[in-house]
Amino acid sequence: MTALSWGILGAALAVVGLLLWKLRLLQKSADEIGAAFSERLETETNTLIDISSRDRHMRRLAEGVNAQLRQLRAQRLRYQQGDAELKSAVTNISHDLRTPLTAISGYLELLEREELSPRAEDCLSVIRNRTEVLEQLTEELLRYSADAAEEELRPELLSLRAVLEESLAAAYVQLTERGIQPEISLPEDPVERRLDRAALSRVFGNILSNAAKYSAGDLRVTLTEDGRVLFENAAPGLERVQLERLFDRFYTVESARRSTGLGLSIARLLTERMGGQISARLREGRLCIQVKFSK
Repeated sequence: MTALSWGILGAALAVVGLLLWKLRLLQKSADEIGAAFSERLETETNTLIDISSRDRHMRRLAEGVNAQLRQLRAQRLRYQQGDAELKSAVTNISHDLRTPLTAISGYLELLEREELSPRAEDCLSVIRNRTEVLEQLTEELLRYSADAAEEELRPELLSLRAVLEESLAAAYVQLTERGIQPEISLPEDPVERRLDRAALSRVFGNILSNAAKYSAGDLRVTLTEDGRVLFENAAPGLERVQLERLFDRFYTVESARRSTGLGLSIARLLTERMGGQISARLREGRLCIQVKFSK
Protein backbone atom coordinates (compact mmCIF):
# COMPACT_ATOMS: atom_id res chain seq x y z
CA MET A 1 0.00 0.00 0.00
CA THR A 2 1.16 3.49 -0.75
CA ALA A 3 1.65 6.18 1.83
CA LEU A 4 -1.50 7.87 0.56
CA SER A 5 -3.53 4.71 1.08
CA TRP A 6 -2.20 4.35 4.61
CA GLY A 7 -3.05 7.96 5.25
CA ILE A 8 -6.60 7.53 4.01
CA LEU A 9 -7.01 4.36 6.08
CA GLY A 10 -5.65 6.09 9.16
CA ALA A 11 -7.99 9.04 8.66
CA ALA A 12 -10.94 6.69 8.21
CA LEU A 13 -10.06 4.80 11.39
CA ALA A 14 -9.72 8.09 13.25
CA VAL A 15 -13.15 9.21 12.01
CA VAL A 16 -14.69 5.87 13.00
CA GLY A 17 -13.04 6.09 16.43
CA LEU A 18 -14.31 9.64 16.86
CA LEU A 19 -17.82 8.58 15.87
CA LEU A 20 -17.75 5.63 18.28
CA TRP A 21 -16.56 7.89 21.09
CA LYS A 22 -19.32 10.40 20.24
CA LEU A 23 -21.89 7.60 20.17
CA ARG A 24 -20.69 6.35 23.55
CA LEU A 25 -21.09 9.83 25.02
CA LEU A 26 -24.62 10.06 23.62
CA GLN A 27 -25.50 6.64 25.09
CA LYS A 28 -24.10 7.72 28.45
CA SER A 29 -26.20 10.91 28.37
CA ALA A 30 -29.34 8.97 27.42
CA ASP A 31 -28.73 6.55 30.31
CA GLU A 32 -28.22 9.49 32.70
CA ILE A 33 -31.47 11.12 31.57
CA GLY A 34 -33.40 7.84 31.88
CA ALA A 35 -32.04 7.02 35.35
CA ALA A 36 -32.56 10.57 36.63
CA PHE A 37 -36.11 10.71 35.24
CA SER A 38 -37.07 7.42 36.93
CA GLU A 39 -35.55 8.59 40.23
CA ARG A 40 -37.47 11.87 40.19
CA LEU A 41 -40.75 10.14 39.45
CA GLU A 42 -40.32 7.84 42.46
CA THR A 43 -39.11 10.44 44.99
CA GLU A 44 -40.28 13.83 46.20
CA THR A 45 -37.49 16.16 45.12
CA ASN A 46 -37.08 19.56 43.52
CA THR A 47 -33.78 18.63 41.87
CA LEU A 48 -33.89 18.71 38.08
CA ILE A 49 -31.99 16.50 35.65
CA ASP A 50 -28.37 17.40 34.88
CA ILE A 51 -26.08 15.50 32.53
CA SER A 52 -22.31 15.39 32.03
CA SER A 53 -22.47 15.70 28.24
CA ARG A 54 -21.98 19.09 26.58
CA ASP A 55 -23.75 17.95 23.40
CA ARG A 56 -26.36 20.60 22.62
CA HIS A 57 -28.93 18.08 21.40
CA MET A 58 -28.75 15.97 24.55
CA ARG A 59 -28.80 19.06 26.75
CA ARG A 60 -31.86 20.28 24.84
CA LEU A 61 -33.50 16.91 25.50
CA ALA A 62 -32.68 17.19 29.22
CA GLU A 63 -34.16 20.70 29.32
CA GLY A 64 -37.35 19.42 27.67
CA VAL A 65 -37.65 16.63 30.24
CA ASN A 66 -37.05 19.15 33.05
CA ALA A 67 -39.87 21.33 31.70
CA GLN A 68 -42.22 18.35 31.86
CA LEU A 69 -41.02 17.54 35.38
CA ARG A 70 -41.83 21.08 36.50
CA GLN A 71 -45.35 20.76 35.13
CA LEU A 72 -45.77 17.34 36.74
CA ARG A 73 -44.52 18.68 40.09
CA ALA A 74 -46.94 21.62 39.93
CA GLN A 75 -49.85 19.32 39.10
CA ARG A 76 -48.90 16.93 41.91
CA LEU A 77 -48.72 19.81 44.37
CA ARG A 78 -52.15 21.08 43.29
CA TYR A 79 -53.56 17.57 43.66
CA GLN A 80 -52.08 17.11 47.12
CA GLN A 81 -53.36 20.48 48.28
CA GLY A 82 -56.80 19.81 46.79
CA ASP A 83 -56.93 16.35 48.33
CA ALA A 84 -56.00 17.71 51.77
CA GLU A 85 -58.60 20.46 51.46
CA LEU A 86 -61.23 17.94 50.42
CA LYS A 87 -60.49 15.67 53.38
CA SER A 88 -60.62 18.64 55.73
CA ALA A 89 -63.91 19.81 54.21
CA VAL A 90 -65.42 16.34 54.50
CA THR A 91 -64.44 16.16 58.17
CA ASN A 92 -65.80 19.62 58.95
CA ILE A 93 -69.06 19.03 57.09
CA SER A 94 -69.56 15.69 58.82
CA HIS A 95 -69.06 17.27 62.24
CA ASP A 96 -71.39 20.14 61.31
CA LEU A 97 -74.09 17.66 60.27
CA ARG A 98 -73.88 15.72 63.50
CA THR A 99 -75.25 18.52 65.68
CA PRO A 100 -78.55 19.15 63.81
CA LEU A 101 -79.02 15.41 63.24
CA THR A 102 -78.71 14.77 66.98
CA ALA A 103 -81.34 17.44 67.63
CA ILE A 104 -83.65 16.03 64.97
CA SER A 105 -83.34 12.54 66.44
CA GLY A 106 -84.19 13.89 69.87
CA TYR A 107 -87.33 15.65 68.66
CA LEU A 108 -88.34 12.54 66.72
CA GLU A 109 -88.15 10.48 69.91
CA LEU A 110 -90.42 13.02 71.64
CA LEU A 111 -92.92 12.91 68.77
CA GLU A 112 -92.95 9.11 68.77
CA ARG A 113 -94.25 9.20 72.36
CA GLU A 114 -97.24 11.28 71.35
CA GLU A 115 -100.55 10.02 70.02
CA LEU A 116 -100.59 10.69 66.32
CA SER A 117 -102.97 10.07 63.47
CA PRO A 118 -102.13 7.21 61.08
CA ARG A 119 -101.14 9.78 58.45
CA ALA A 120 -98.81 11.56 60.89
CA GLU A 121 -97.29 8.24 61.97
CA ASP A 122 -96.53 7.40 58.34
CA CYS A 123 -94.89 10.77 57.81
CA LEU A 124 -92.92 10.38 61.03
CA SER A 125 -91.71 6.95 59.91
CA VAL A 126 -90.42 8.42 56.66
CA ILE A 127 -88.64 11.22 58.54
CA ARG A 128 -87.06 8.70 60.91
CA ASN A 129 -85.87 6.58 57.99
CA ARG A 130 -84.32 9.53 56.17
CA THR A 131 -82.68 10.74 59.37
CA GLU A 132 -81.08 7.34 59.94
CA VAL A 133 -79.76 7.39 56.37
CA LEU A 134 -78.19 10.81 56.96
CA GLU A 135 -76.64 9.63 60.24
CA GLN A 136 -75.21 6.56 58.50
CA LEU A 137 -73.73 8.60 55.67
CA THR A 138 -72.27 11.13 58.10
CA GLU A 139 -70.55 8.39 60.08
CA GLU A 140 -69.21 6.89 56.86
CA LEU A 141 -67.71 10.23 55.86
CA LEU A 142 -66.08 10.60 59.27
CA ARG A 143 -64.60 7.11 59.06
CA TYR A 144 -63.26 7.86 55.60
CA SER A 145 -61.59 11.04 56.89
CA ALA A 146 -59.97 9.05 59.70
CA ASP A 147 -58.74 6.31 57.36
CA ALA A 148 -57.44 8.80 54.78
CA ALA A 149 -55.46 10.59 57.51
CA GLU A 150 -53.00 7.65 57.38
CA GLU A 151 -52.85 7.05 61.09
CA GLU A 152 -50.18 4.59 62.17
CA LEU A 153 -51.14 0.96 61.69
CA ARG A 154 -50.45 -1.60 64.42
CA PRO A 155 -49.64 -4.88 62.69
CA GLU A 156 -49.85 -8.12 64.64
CA LEU A 157 -49.92 -11.79 63.72
CA LEU A 158 -53.54 -12.48 62.79
CA SER A 159 -55.58 -15.41 61.60
CA LEU A 160 -57.33 -14.35 58.40
CA ARG A 161 -59.96 -16.99 59.07
CA ALA A 162 -60.77 -15.64 62.53
CA VAL A 163 -61.08 -12.02 61.37
CA LEU A 164 -63.16 -13.08 58.36
CA GLU A 165 -65.52 -15.10 60.57
CA GLU A 166 -65.93 -12.10 62.91
CA SER A 167 -66.73 -9.85 59.94
CA LEU A 168 -69.29 -12.32 58.57
CA ALA A 169 -70.95 -12.54 61.97
CA ALA A 170 -71.11 -8.73 62.21
CA ALA A 171 -72.68 -8.54 58.72
CA TYR A 172 -75.15 -11.37 59.35
CA VAL A 173 -78.19 -9.18 60.00
CA GLN A 174 -77.49 -6.94 57.02
CA LEU A 175 -77.10 -9.95 54.74
CA THR A 176 -80.14 -11.85 55.98
CA GLU A 177 -82.33 -8.75 55.60
CA ARG A 178 -81.54 -9.01 51.88
CA GLY A 179 -82.24 -12.75 51.88
CA ILE A 180 -78.56 -13.61 51.44
CA GLN A 181 -77.23 -16.82 53.01
CA PRO A 182 -73.49 -16.78 52.26
CA GLU A 183 -71.65 -19.90 51.15
CA ILE A 184 -68.39 -19.97 53.08
CA SER A 185 -65.29 -21.98 52.21
CA LEU A 186 -62.38 -21.85 54.67
CA PRO A 187 -59.17 -23.92 54.80
CA GLU A 188 -58.45 -26.16 57.75
CA ASP A 189 -54.82 -25.05 58.04
CA PRO A 190 -54.26 -21.63 59.62
CA VAL A 191 -53.58 -18.70 57.30
CA GLU A 192 -51.74 -16.03 59.25
CA ARG A 193 -50.42 -12.61 58.29
CA ARG A 194 -49.04 -9.60 60.14
CA LEU A 195 -51.78 -7.01 59.69
CA ASP A 196 -53.71 -4.34 61.58
CA ARG A 197 -56.83 -5.98 63.06
CA ALA A 198 -59.08 -2.92 62.93
CA ALA A 199 -58.06 -2.09 59.35
CA LEU A 200 -58.55 -5.68 58.19
CA SER A 201 -62.00 -5.78 59.78
CA ARG A 202 -62.88 -2.57 57.95
CA VAL A 203 -61.77 -4.05 54.64
CA PHE A 204 -63.86 -7.22 55.05
CA GLY A 205 -66.81 -5.30 56.51
CA ASN A 206 -66.92 -2.79 53.66
CA ILE A 207 -66.79 -5.51 51.01
CA LEU A 208 -69.58 -7.47 52.74
CA SER A 209 -71.64 -4.29 53.01
CA ASN A 210 -71.14 -3.71 49.29
CA ALA A 211 -72.30 -7.27 48.60
CA ALA A 212 -75.43 -6.72 50.72
CA LYS A 213 -76.31 -3.63 48.67
CA TYR A 214 -75.57 -4.94 45.18
CA SER A 215 -75.87 -8.72 45.26
CA ALA A 216 -78.75 -10.29 43.36
CA GLY A 217 -79.33 -12.61 46.32
CA ASP A 218 -76.26 -14.74 46.82
CA LEU A 219 -72.73 -14.49 48.19
CA ARG A 220 -69.80 -16.88 48.15
CA VAL A 221 -66.83 -16.19 50.44
CA THR A 222 -63.63 -18.18 50.01
CA LEU A 223 -60.34 -18.04 51.89
CA THR A 224 -57.41 -19.83 50.24
CA GLU A 225 -54.24 -21.14 51.82
CA ASP A 226 -52.10 -18.57 49.97
CA GLY A 227 -53.83 -15.62 51.64
CA ARG A 228 -56.51 -14.74 49.06
CA VAL A 229 -60.02 -13.84 50.17
CA LEU A 230 -62.66 -14.00 47.41
CA PHE A 231 -66.11 -12.40 47.65
CA GLU A 232 -68.29 -13.47 44.73
CA ASN A 233 -71.93 -12.64 44.03
CA ALA A 234 -74.34 -12.32 41.14
CA ALA A 235 -74.44 -8.75 39.80
CA PRO A 236 -76.47 -8.85 36.58
CA GLY A 237 -76.90 -5.08 36.39
CA LEU A 238 -73.20 -4.29 36.73
CA GLU A 239 -71.38 -3.24 33.57
CA ARG A 240 -67.65 -3.33 32.85
CA VAL A 241 -67.48 0.45 32.75
CA GLN A 242 -68.88 0.53 36.29
CA LEU A 243 -66.51 -2.27 37.33
CA GLU A 244 -63.49 -0.15 36.45
CA ARG A 245 -64.72 2.59 38.80
CA LEU A 246 -65.80 0.46 41.76
CA PHE A 247 -62.81 1.51 43.87
CA ASP A 248 -63.03 5.20 42.92
CA ARG A 249 -63.73 7.61 45.76
CA PHE A 250 -67.38 8.76 45.94
CA TYR A 251 -68.40 6.55 43.01
CA THR A 252 -71.63 4.63 43.55
CA VAL A 253 -73.88 2.53 41.37
CA GLU A 254 -77.24 4.28 41.08
CA SER A 255 -79.30 1.59 42.79
CA ALA A 256 -77.50 2.05 46.14
CA ARG A 257 -79.15 5.11 47.59
CA ARG A 258 -77.71 4.67 51.06
CA SER A 259 -74.10 4.78 49.94
CA THR A 260 -71.55 7.57 49.68
CA GLY A 261 -69.42 5.45 47.36
CA LEU A 262 -66.61 5.32 49.93
CA GLY A 263 -66.83 1.70 51.12
CA LEU A 264 -64.69 0.03 48.48
CA SER A 265 -62.45 3.08 48.19
CA ILE A 266 -61.65 2.75 51.89
CA ALA A 267 -61.14 -1.01 51.46
CA ARG A 268 -58.56 -0.39 48.74
CA LEU A 269 -56.83 2.36 50.73
CA LEU A 270 -56.46 0.17 53.85
CA THR A 271 -55.53 -2.96 51.89
CA GLU A 272 -52.71 -1.18 50.08
CA ARG A 273 -51.50 0.47 53.29
CA MET A 274 -51.14 -3.01 54.80
CA GLY A 275 -49.14 -4.15 51.76
CA GLY A 276 -51.97 -6.16 50.17
CA GLN A 277 -53.70 -6.10 46.82
CA ILE A 278 -57.39 -5.72 45.99
CA SER A 279 -59.02 -6.20 42.61
CA ALA A 280 -62.39 -6.87 40.99
CA ARG A 281 -63.43 -8.84 37.95
CA LEU A 282 -66.75 -9.46 36.21
CA ARG A 283 -67.43 -12.75 34.50
CA GLU A 284 -70.76 -14.05 33.21
CA GLY A 285 -72.73 -11.62 35.33
CA ARG A 286 -70.86 -12.41 38.55
CA LEU A 287 -68.73 -9.94 40.46
CA CYS A 288 -65.65 -11.24 42.27
CA ILE A 289 -63.65 -9.01 44.60
CA GLN A 290 -60.30 -10.44 45.62
CA VAL A 291 -58.16 -9.34 48.54
CA LYS A 292 -54.69 -10.84 48.78
CA PHE A 293 -52.07 -10.58 51.50
CA SER A 294 -48.74 -12.23 50.71
CA LYS A 295 -46.37 -13.50 53.36
